[in-house]
Amino acid sequence: MKSVVVTGGAGYIGSVLVRLLLENNYRVRVFDNLTFGGSSIIDLFNNDRFDFYKGDIRNAKDVENALNGFDYVVHLAAIVGDPACAKQPELAVSTNLEGSKLVYSLANKFNIKRFVFSSTCSNYGKMEDPNSYVDENSKLAPVSLYAETKVETEKYLLSQPHTNYCKPVVLRFSTVYGLSLRPRFDLTVNEFTKELALGRELLVFGEQFWRPYCHVTDLARSVLLALEAPIEKVQFNVFNVGDTTENYQKKMIVDEILKFIPEAKVKYIQKNEDPRDYRVSFEKIKNELGFKVTKRVPDGIAQIIKVIREGIILEPDDSKFKNIS
Repeated sequence: MKSVVVTGGAGYIGSVLVRLLLENNYRVRVFDNLTFGGSSIIDLFNNDRFDFYKGDIRNAKDVENALNGFDYVVHLAAIVGDPACAKQPELAVSTNLEGSKLVYSLANKFNIKRFVFSSTCSNYGKMEDPNSYVDENSKLAPVSLYAETKVETEKYLLSQPHTNYCKPVVLRFSTVYGLSLRPRFDLTVNEFTKELALGRELLVFGEQFWRPYCHVTDLARSVLLALEAPIEKVQFNVFNVGDTTENYQKKMIVDEILKFIPEAKVKYIQKNEDPRDYRVSFEKIKNELGFKVTKRVPDGIAQIIKVIREGIILEPDDSKFKNIS
């Protein structure tokens, strides 16, 4: 039976991924410090192929205890997002960069076969040509500490000797949205939908700026694909994760929400300077690995409206649904 350690497995993406791995007959260990609690994985303790190790990816003994005896590592654990990293910059660097280096180095020591690293399309920063798309060969221009830590970790992983036993794979995730066992409402699609579903006026700053979006379940599927693809296709390789048709400006997202809530009130506030503005091509992962998304932004919008309007999530403004309080 294949076995995998998922760092940050109790988080927004991790809690979805862990279930997908269990469904596909992996033995799964979640390695997490439970910054946001562990309610997202409580039911998994009933599964004989699941176990949990509480620890810190910056602590060598914790990492050794968590990794020893496993085949693969999926490294999701991080201080995620620009606001959270800006609020705690020292923690962000020690976790996202130094912690990631430690996890990889010990994964290699323990002869773990594959190391899937969750990076971000934020690494592209601002497009040089507003009429084009960036791809995996485009210049990286991080404009936040979060993206800087991801770029530096990518450089570290891709510069490792190709003779290393542990082969790294870099996945640059689109901006994520959708429902998870650890819900978040501080993400653009989820936040905009929540505000309008609650009958509030939505303030939108810089409606013209582009981002790519991908549902959390599809990001989880891309990780499974990176684990199961032939090693020669993915080792020391980088893949943007998403769909080229799922690049949206903020106003385009609002327009999709208005199809569900036509009476919603939206106020646009002009903002001509946004450090991040990028449209991304996802042809590589589609052509080389056969990846296709199963959900699109309107699907995520419909989900959020339903869970809020029907009281499935009772207090969506609660700070537990954000990465910073």
